[in-house]
Amino acid sequence: MLAIIHDRCRPLLFFKIFTWGTRLLLFLAFLPSGYKKLAGLRFTSLGIESPIGFFFEALFRSGYYWNFLGLMQLTAGVLLLVPRTATFGALLYLPIIVNILVIVCSMHFSGTPVIVGLMLMAVLYLLLWDWPKLNRIGTILFEKDRNP
Repeated sequence: MLAIIHDRCRPLLFFKIFTWGTRLLLFLAFLPSGYKKLAGLRFTSLGIESPIGFFFEALFRSGYYWNFLGLMQLTAGVLLLVPRTATFGALLYLPIIVNILVIVCSMHFSGTPVIVGLMLMAVLYLLLWDWPKLNRIGTILFEKDRNP
């Protein structure tokens, strides 16, 4: 049933435009924070007196890990923009955004969990959009006894 709905929606112009808009917005969401981290800049000006400021300062002082986080955010975002790599970009984006959601919820950020939750829903939509491709990859990787 879901495959039939998917097959009917995929060729519609509305869904194609929505998908490209979603990819672009997710890229733009990671662009400023990913760039700052990759460049070795602080993400926030909050002092270490607040738990959130302390958390970001600790991440900033982690050194290469801070740069790595930025590199992965930018890589996931750029991969979303290239049609050939968009599926891999969504797969890379997923654990990053889940991690961010856990952080903002556990640290009681105000308002941010809503935004990050919407970003998570957007990347899940992109994975559903590419479900046939993911299904083929899964079949190839996990099929047992392909050559009887």
